[in-house]
Amino acid sequence: MNAKQRKNLIRILIAAALTVAINFVEVSGVEKFFLYLVPYLIVGYDILLKAFHGLKNLRAFDESLLMTIATVGAFALAIYEDGDYNEAIAVMLFYQIGEWFQSYAVGKSRKNISELMDIRPDYANVEQGGGLEQVDPEEVEVGTIIIVQPGEKIPIDGVIVEGNSTLNTIALTGESLPREVSSGAEVVSGCINLNGVLKIRTTKEFGESTASKILELVEDASSRKSKSEDFIAKFARIYTPVVVAGALALAIVPPIIFGDWEMWLYRALIFLVISCPCALVISIPLSFFAGLGGASRAGILIKGSNFLETLSKVKTVVLDKTGTLTQGSFEVEAVHSKNLNFDEEKLLHLAAHVERYSTHPIANSLRKAYPNERDDCTVEDVEEIAGRGIKATINGKIVSVGNEKFMDEVGAKWKACTKVGTIIHVAVDGEYAGHVVISDAIKPHAKEAVADMKNSGVEKIFMLTGDSEKIAAKVAQELGIKNYRSELLPADKVSEFEKILSSSNDSVAFVGDGINDAPVLSRADVGIAMGALGSDAAIEAADVVLMDDDPRKISKAIKISRKCLSIVKQNIFFAIGVKFLCLILGAVGLANMWAAIFADVGVMILAVLNAIRALVINSLFLIPNS
Repeated sequence: MNAKQRKNLIRILIAAALTVAINFVEVSGVEKFFLYLVPYLIVGYDILLKAFHGLKNLRAFDESLLMTIATVGAFALAIYEDGDYNEAIAVMLFYQIGEWFQSYAVGKSRKNISELMDIRPDYANVEQGGGLEQVDPEEVEVGTIIIVQPGEKIPIDGVIVEGNSTLNTIALTGESLPREVSSGAEVVSGCINLNGVLKIRTTKEFGESTASKILELVEDASSRKSKSEDFIAKFARIYTPVVVAGALALAIVPPIIFGDWEMWLYRALIFLVISCPCALVISIPLSFFAGLGGASRAGILIKGSNFLETLSKVKTVVLDKTGTLTQGSFEVEAVHSKNLNFDEEKLLHLAAHVERYSTHPIANSLRKAYPNERDDCTVEDVEEIAGRGIKATINGKIVSVGNEKFMDEVGAKWKACTKVGTIIHVAVDGEYAGHVVISDAIKPHAKEAVADMKNSGVEKIFMLTGDSEKIAAKVAQELGIKNYRSELLPADKVSEFEKILSSSNDSVAFVGDGINDAPVLSRADVGIAMGALGSDAAIEAADVVLMDDDPRKISKAIKISRKCLSIVKQNIFFAIGVKFLCLILGAVGLANMWAAIFADVGVMILAVLNAIRALVINSLFLIPNS
């Protein structure tokens, strides 16, 4: 509870206590009026000022004006009758109680966002004059060596040049599992260094670092309104002047016909109190804001309530294979020698040496499988042939490593492999030596993630990949995906997605790694970037950013959005239903001022309390750390 909330709560309690106490004092006339005026002004002075400023600035039709007219009118009736001032004070008192609940709920949701905002670093440590100097992160240039001590946030993205440590990434990913790092590892801003001292060479300016990108995304999210919020805003602008006109008509027309000005004026005041649209105006944006905050705590960044609403309507999910369902990092699965002169170790040894200078992911997997590069081999004349492979001279022998077409070109009689994966053939001086099987491992929770999506209401799941038909079929079968498309070039992937999009009547989401899938991410109704920690491309291209590599968060994001939208719909139907029922009862004289107070303030409090549930919906769909 902040200072403003505490102050408002105190004046509500003081006004309530004074009102109760005055009821035990036997006074009448002017003395009674001034006694009741004290708690009324204590609890309602700010509403009166807002109404005055609204009239002054020609923005009169809001709940402050409605509350002012209703309570001042009730005071006027009480003066006329020397009657009960409690109703006028109760209207203002309960309205302020509703406002306090609303303020408290917004504060809670802002706290969720502010917890994420804690990733913003206050300083960076730079070595100067034999000691450490704290400088503004915005002043640190690319390539500067910064020091991050235990307990400090990493201020800028970079590469560790010295030190080992464990990083806490919960503010970015929503998961508490720590990450071990050592020299050579890339690290992103916003993570907390838990133990060892790290020396980091910065690779980006502060404004381009991950923390800055995320903070910018979160700050902009509230400006992107959903269709429901736009509807409520337009509804309130039309609805409020209409009900004010209706209240005036109720106060003037019936008494001209039937007489009894006092009764009809009282009914008109009741009508005004009931008609206040604050339950809708407050609870609907609050529900979305709370949903965005709850999702961000889970490491799911949604760029606006419009995308949250669209995500709730998703019935078709299209998944990129590499990096989304698979690890995205190739590993040597098997080595098959087909020549007595080359055993499996020698075959892998030759392939790794030839691929030493290539930047292709397959080359990385071969080097990883055979890390001992410092042996007696001399590698010369390395030549990479696009779409074929690579060859080099090793200790005087020409070693060719690549696909079947490359083997045909060098005259090596290659042999097929029954294993499913990427087959890398090896030939020495044109004589076939054998092949290496490389595969991209399926993520541990990918199968569970697909099942979760089906259980959360997703009717169709597609997988798109540039890999071969065999590999695509194997992955799809293992994960339980019936619809897949294989051997797609980037342009083919876009056209294939367009076909899926045009054939679907509901919203379609695309999930990719955000680096090479930007065209499809931007074309989807909802683009979801998977494992975007440190990926600028993902943060820019996607509408929803999942900050870690766990595919189960796809269904979690969908569930959060659907739960949030169900709360929004509940509030809309409940608030409008009760309002119109009480408006009719008030107009025909079957509802008194206390019923009006419930219809206005009671409905608002219940709607706000319902909206608060969106703050904790992410806890209903927790993914355990593994």
